[in-house]
Amino acid sequence: MRNTQITVFGTVLMDCKGFAHSAYRPDGRNLGSVRFVHGGVGRNVAENLGRLGVPVSLVTTVNEDGNGRAVTDHLRANGVNTGHIAAVPEKGMGFWLAVLDEKGIPAGSISDMPDLAAFEKLVGERGERVIAESGHIVLVLDLNVALTKSILALARRFDKPVYGLPSNFSVIASHPEVLEGLALFVCNEFEAERLFGSGPLAGMTPEERIARLRSFAQSRSIGRMVVTLGAAGSVYYEAEPDEAGVQAARPVEVVDTSGAGDAFFSGTVLALAAGRPLREAADAGTRMAAWTIGHPDNCCTALGELAGRDELLMPLLGYFRKG
Repeated sequence: MRNTQITVFGTVLMDCKGFAHSAYRPDGRNLGSVRFVHGGVGRNVAENLGRLGVPVSLVTTVNEDGNGRAVTDHLRANGVNTGHIAAVPEKGMGFWLAVLDEKGIPAGSISDMPDLAAFEKLVGERGERVIAESGHIVLVLDLNVALTKSILALARRFDKPVYGLPSNFSVIASHPEVLEGLALFVCNEFEAERLFGSGPLAGMTPEERIARLRSFAQSRSIGRMVVTLGAAGSVYYEAEPDEAGVQAARPVEVVDTSGAGDAFFSGTVLALAAGRPLREAADAGTRMAAWTIGHPDNCCTALGELAGRDELLMPLLGYFRKG
């Protein structure tokens, strides 16, 4: 029987978002609205998959307070197994303060990251069993170097595919070796420019972008890699078979672009875990990103309904329901 369990290792943040009602002035006062939403790259991915009915667990820490309980209850209500979430007295979760301009694009932000000591203890106590029982591993690579490498080592030991993505890019920038052998790595164009050591991708032709992508992925033995390009869509490369291409973006009325990359990654992982090629997976991710961009939260609350009516996503959901 196939193992469809996806386990996500990543942090939780509480996001405070300010939305400007008109042209944002960084040097002046701006009228708008302020919302508090649950965030964190790993948490967002877990909620997206849970809303789709995928068997998913989140390994993380939260605070022993109302915020921590609210996050855990919300995830559980949306289909996420919260049995591997540890509540700690303080700094179990972080905070993200962001101002979004009138177009829904972040104009500035500050991150207050959690203390990862409790996370390290959690992985030390449960990591081996959790990974052994999982079919697929999602890893936010910017935890810390020791924690990231320990999770990767366990995944290799039990021969589990690892789908990686960045958050603040700190670990990846200083230790690019953590990308070695990943089943999937997704990053945005600015992160890719730092990795590739090339000029701006925006000034390249699609063929030049693909060439850079293929060369880098092969140098790190990455099975599949996608670089998202905002309104220009994305470029992708899959080693087996040697296939690369361009995925166009979908037209959407922008409400809030934060969470779009996590939604893209979630859709891509969904399709790959169901055995689909990367070209279809990038299309699935693009659809989920578009739905999220048109929504004010980090995760689209109508995700399950929209995917259940989508000609590409519907068969993928069926794969997990039969698993």
